[in-house]
Formats: sequence, structure tokens, C-alpha cells
Amino acid sequence: MTELSTGGGIGYRRVATEEAFAPAEMLEHYVKLLRNGSGDKGFDSLWGFYLESQAQRPRDVRRRLADLGDERLSDMDATGIDHQVLALTSPGTQILDTATARSIAALANDAAAQAVRDHPTRFSALAAVALQDPESAVAELERAVTKLGLRGLIVNSHVHGEYLDDPKFWPVLEAAERLDVPVYLHPNTPTNRMIEPLLEAGLDGAVFGFAVETSTHLLRLITAGVFDRFPRLKLVVGHLGEALPFWLYRLDYMHTATVRAQRYEVLKPLQRKISDYFRSNIWVTTSGMAWEPAILFCRDVLGADRVLYAMDYPYQYAPDEVRAQDGLSISLDERRQFFETTATELFGISL
Repeated sequence: MTELSTGGGIGYRRVATEEAFAPAEMLEHYVKLLRNGSGDKGFDSLWGFYLESQAQRPRDVRRRLADLGDERLSDMDATGIDHQVLALTSPGTQILDTATARSIAALANDAAAQAVRDHPTRFSALAAVALQDPESAVAELERAVTKLGLRGLIVNSHVHGEYLDDPKFWPVLEAAERLDVPVYLHPNTPTNRMIEPLLEAGLDGAVFGFAVETSTHLLRLITAGVFDRFPRLKLVVGHLGEALPFWLYRLDYMHTATVRAQRYEVLKPLQRKISDYFRSNIWVTTSGMAWEPAILFCRDVLGADRVLYAMDYPYQYAPDEVRAQDGLSISLDERRQFFETTATELFGISL
């Protein structure tokens, strides 16, 4: 078994770009939501498991989410991860009421910034905001980026069932474009309108439901013309694009045909094909998808500079997956791009 080590001795440093944390204060609010029944069905399914189960896996995840110090650093060392991009775990602030969301976003951003100050070579972080209040979300994003030095925006998909293709959220996207920081679109559990057939089959979470929910969100952003409105907006999505790269040919064909037929009032012509936005505005990470055929396919159809490494810590903490991606059938220079330089350029990280 190959020993994993940090420091770049293998020719590159590994930057992991979808790595979750959760302040204790936020998890306390989650417990309240579970007890008073004010979360949605997906929240109850996901966080009822992670906060109430005493099985080993949820206990490990809970402990690791709360740690921004010794255990996390030890885990990084053990898997050869030089640097993590921290982000508030899903659903983050987006399940909370507006006032609580504003408070928790600021608290989480301050905690992440402190972790970066404590370990500047090991951590960068993305900002959380209260999307329920777009005006305050813009102000918090600006504070987090310009005052705290955070490197982007984490969006844990839908906000109480609403998606960012709604123009009321566009000031937040405009701010991200203006600040020149990426938006990371992370999965949430499906909305109450979407979840029932997944939930009854036990498929509502990471096994499949996340991909259904988040791929839908991303397609809504594209077909609503978000990237025509904000052509310099940078969006990152995990799990190798939630399967959408595999669908690009059909998406291009059927979207064009449907617009031409004027079947839906909501679908308007775009300036480019759906696949073009993937090659100009969208990056995909390998979080939870350490499978060479899929990684190489995405590199082929999207471009090697559009695919970068992520672990999905602590939910999928698996050293063998790091080894598998070290062994990709690409050159050393391409592995350096995949593990290191695409991430440092995209998130503005100095290692």
C-alpha cells in the first residue's frame, strides 16, 4: 500500500475543494428543527440520521465536522491532503429562518476565517450567506471576501424550495461576479415537491437524491440565462457535475428543439448551447467520485482545466480514493493541474 504524504514530494500538492465543517451553534439549531418539526422532509431524513444515530459513521462525521484543528489536520496528513477549501455543510444556513440564517452565516464565516489565520498553508474557506435576505447576503459576501479573505461563496442548493434562477437572488450572483470569486453549488436534499419517490425507496440522500436535486438546480440556472446575464460568473459543482456531463449531447439537442417549438413560455433562446457554459463558466470536482472512467470522461468532454480534485471530507474520508486518483492515467503535469494548479487559480489560493 502506497504511503500518502503531504509536501509536494510526488510532484504536486493535493488541494481538496469540497470539505465540510459545521459550527456547534448551527448544529444546535438543527436539533431544534428536528424536535419541533419545522424542517422539510429531506432535512429530517438527512440530519435525523447524522444527529441522532449512534452508529459509528454518523458519530465520526459529527465529530469531524466540528473540528477545525488537530483531528482535521491529522486526517489531512494521513491522506496526503496539503490544503482544504472549507465550506459550511449542507443545508447550511438555508434551512433556517432569516434572522437565524444571518447570524449563523456571520458566525460560520468568522470561524472559518480564524481557522485560515491559524493554519494559512492548510486551509482556505468559502463564505456562507443568508440567501433568504439577498440584500444582507450581498453585504455578508462582501465582508467575507474583502475583510476576512474568504475565497468564494458556498450555496447549498435550494433555499426553502426556491432556486437561484429566481431573479430575486441575482444580486448575490452579481456580487460574486463583481468580486471575482466562484460560487460552489453544493447539494441539498430534494424539496418536499421532489423527494417522495426517492424517500420511499431510500434514495433521497447522497446515493442519488442529491444528484437529482442539484443537477436540476444547475440546469435551471443555465436555461434561465444566468450565464448570459453574468458572463464572468464562475460556478463549481461537485460529484463530477452531478452526471450532467454525460447528458450534454441530449441536453443541447432537446433544449434547442424545445425552444424552437416554443413549447414552454419559460424556455427562452440562449446565447450559446448548454454544453458551452460547462466549458466556459462551470468547473466540476471529483468529490465522492473517485472513479477513473468518469473522471477521464469529464476531462475529455469539458476540458482538463475544468476538472479538479475534492475529497468530500468528512462524509467520504477514504485514503484509497486518494491513491486511486494519484494513479489516474494522465501525465505528471496533468496530475499537478488536476490536484493543485486548477484549484489555486480558481480559488485564488497561495500555498
